[in-house]
Amino acid sequence: MAKYNTLKHGGRGAVTLQLIFETRYKEDKMYYSTNYPSPLGTITLSCDKDNLVGLWLEGQKYHGNSIPEEMIENNDMPVFDAAKKWLDRYFAGEKPAIADLPLAPIGGEFRRAVWDILCKIPYGEYITYGDIAKAVAVQMGKTSMSSQAVGGAVGHNPISIIIPCHRVVGGNGSLTGYAGGISKKIKLLEHEGVDMSKLFVPTKGTAL
Repeated sequence: MAKYNTLKHGGRGAVTLQLIFETRYKEDKMYYSTNYPSPLGTITLSCDKDNLVGLWLEGQKYHGNSIPEEMIENNDMPVFDAAKKWLDRYFAGEKPAIADLPLAPIGGEFRRAVWDILCKIPYGEYITYGDIAKAVAVQMGKTSMSSQAVGGAVGHNPISIIIPCHRVVGGNGSLTGYAGGISKKIKLLEHEGVDMSKLFVPTKGTAL
């Protein structure tokens, strides 16, 4: 079964993210960028001195919006070398672990909680926005959480592919809601071996 229950599973990647989230605002940062040629088009990577803070597909909505300062092009950062090797492995059909990279996505508490859950979705599986809403509500001690608010956090995920927001679908199996575009979402899910038989392309949506 492709659908994944985040309420019962954890992951090393999520723990790594939480630790970085707690410390990343303690000092001013400079941000760097580089490009990576991928089967989905040119990918833009961004990092600070030690951590990857951004990965955007070509033409992606909210491209670079999470970075508070202007990015300086620098192709020689060790973080970029590690990220490019990770992507090489991913597009070659391997399943590199999220915890293999130092990630520090920039965002508020609610968005970070959502991104943390995304890191727990295994390769080849998916969850719904409603699943995430329930999990976040439990984590934050609330009785319920808006799926629409979750959708906004998923859409603003600043480290696409590695933090796998493409593995989130509508409760009815709709493939809407991907800032990188519906066609790229489909390619990523197919690349990871997701059973697409219960999923469909919506006739309306902002990510078409």
